[in-house]
Amino acid sequence: MAGARTRSRMNETIAIRRGSVRDRAFVLDLGKRVAPTSVSSLRIALPPLVEGAYERLVEYVLAREHDVIVAEVDGAPAGFTLLIYDLPDEITLTEQAFIAYMAVEPLQQRRGIARALLASLEELARKRGLPYLSLMVTEENEAARELYSGAGFETERRMMTKAL
Repeated sequence: MAGARTRSRMNETIAIRRGSVRDRAFVLDLGKRVAPTSVSSLRIALPPLVEGAYERLVEYVLAREHDVIVAEVDGAPAGFTLLIYDLPDEITLTEQAFIAYMAVEPLQQRRGIARALLASLEELARKRGLPYLSLMVTEENEAARELYSGAGFETERRMMTKAL
């Protein structure tokens, strides 16, 4: 990704850029606000636990080889992704780029921001010669699953849980 890429949609300009330390507060705030969409209804998750888990994820990502990619709409941050490069598939050990987290401002969703972020991640992974771009998504997050399917992602594994 060489500099910011932009595209227009419905009189809005979506710009994609690499994040910096200046984006940390935005990434933490938005991630905490949308983190409940990552929790299955099978499990009881108190908001402070969900927020804490998200904060630990951010620290984990920042300690690895990673990129933070930020989407802006008309100059204002509207979404981001956390991408890890040094997390191979746990079974085959195949190298991959792994999307650790993606979030779009709730009022900005369904405007092409997530698609633009995904396209930039795919470009980054291809430039590094990585053969796969992977992620995990909560089964109940239908909108996200549709987005990923539409972008060519396929279900590789499925975690199943039984409440006791």
